[in-house]
Amino acid sequence: MALERRSAGAAHWSQEQYDWLFADAGPKRLVLVIEEQNRALGFVVARPAAAIWEIENIAVTEQARRRGLGARLLGEFLEHARNHGAEAVFLEVRESNQPARALYEKWAFVESGRRTRYYRDPEEDAIVYRLSLT
Repeated sequence: MALERRSAGAAHWSQEQYDWLFADAGPKRLVLVIEEQNRALGFVVARPAAAIWEIENIAVTEQARRRGLGARLLGEFLEHARNHGAEAVFLEVRESNQPARALYEKWAFVESGRRTRYYRDPEEDAIVYRLSLT
C-alpha cells in the first residue's frame, strides 16, 4: 500500500481491497512484485476472466522510474498471461498519465475506449487499452 500511495498514477485501493486481493476466498489474481535489497520497487496486479486478462493496478516507485522496471513487470506479466491461454489483455489508465500510456503503446496496446470521470482525486477520464495476444 505504501508503494501504491506514493504513485500518483496507480489505482488507490483501500486496506480492505488489498486484504481481499490476498484472501483465499477472493477471485484468482496474479501479483508480481519487483524488489531490490528487500524493498518493493514496483508491482502489477491482474486477473484472468477466461481468455481475457485485466491489469487492475501497476505501480513503480518514483525513485525507481526510468530504469525499465515498469516494462520488465509488464513483460513478465504478458509472458505469464500468454502461457496461461490469454487471448487479450485490457487495462485502464488516467488520461493524463502520459508515461504509462507511452509504455502501453510501446507494447502494442491500442486505445479501445474511454470511461468518463472514472478516477477520483482528481476526477479524470480513464483511457481503456487493449492488447490482442492472438
